[in-house]
Amino acid sequence: MTAADLDLRADPVELTAALVDIASESGDEAAIADAVESALRSQATGFEIVRDGNRVLARTDRGLPSRVILAGHLDTVPVAGNLPHRRTTDDDEGDVVHGCGTVDMKSGDAVFLHLAATLVDPAHDLTLIFYDCEEIAAKYNGLGVIERELPDWLRGDVAILGEPTGGLIEAGCQGTLRVRLSASGVRAHSARSWMGDNAIHKLGGVLTTLSRYRPRTVDIDGCEYREGMSAVGLGGGVAGNVVPDAAYVDVNFRFAPDRSVEQALAHVRDVFADSIADAELGVEVIDSAAGALPGLSNPAAAALVEAADGRFRAKYGWTDVSRFSALGIPAVNLGPGDPSLAHRVDERVPVSQIGQVADLLRAFLTG
Repeated sequence: MTAADLDLRADPVELTAALVDIASESGDEAAIADAVESALRSQATGFEIVRDGNRVLARTDRGLPSRVILAGHLDTVPVAGNLPHRRTTDDDEGDVVHGCGTVDMKSGDAVFLHLAATLVDPAHDLTLIFYDCEEIAAKYNGLGVIERELPDWLRGDVAILGEPTGGLIEAGCQGTLRVRLSASGVRAHSARSWMGDNAIHKLGGVLTTLSRYRPRTVDIDGCEYREGMSAVGLGGGVAGNVVPDAAYVDVNFRFAPDRSVEQALAHVRDVFADSIADAELGVEVIDSAAGALPGLSNPAAAALVEAADGRFRAKYGWTDVSRFSALGIPAVNLGPGDPSLAHRVDERVPVSQIGQVADLLRAFLTG
């Protein structure tokens, strides 16, 4: 795939297909970043363009009274036999593009690239950010690299993340926290189990507590966020005839954006307080990222909601709107595709949603 294959002025559906066919698993985004950079340089006028690693940044400076940031990640989860793209039409789903990244989030990237090349007389200055390594641990996230190394590029009045939302505005995002609860014991031969202290058995209380946990639901600015806490990993065991002396369970807490990471950790400690005390469990934070409040009362965000005919809902899951929120920039998720299809082997996006999001953003960006 070369820059010549990316026609930014073509139908964004065709552009989506072209982007999908450039494999770009996390950590291997050089080819797609090359294609995006070259296409922007040759087809988008009036933009300052910067290449930073496998991140491509572009912005206008027309002296307009406001700036809108359009941001999307270029990476996908590992391919699962779902490349190259294919296109189908049937009575149930209509016209659909299938393939890895169609939903998360190359259709959103395609809309942003198409608008950059075709907008006439925009009402806002634009910043476009295409970045790498979003689908893996937060410490590798390309937007975080930009925040640390090129913070001037993250200044704006409102930010739009092209994450899949079914064409609706999804405001804010949940925070995420992964905690490892670890137990220690004494190793012994399983034929003489009374001589040991089984570490795995000490985690029984944690699993029982999780099975009984009831998450809260909270309304913020008309957006309903539902929390959730789940065991997402277990480890332990030495051999089939050995009482294990170490074991752990990883717990993921998805929390509403009215909690900070510190408050979320305090809640996890409170939920498992009895097990932590009784079994003398260790508590280690493996990964965390703060949520983002909706921020829909901000004038720039309110104008976007108006352009979307007032349709919005809460974002379930963590997205990079959190990074913009922490910088004081209201941010929303808006892109084609059903988020429940992200990362699936049968990932697919309706053609109609790609056009819908392109039309909505064109109306907003031209005022």
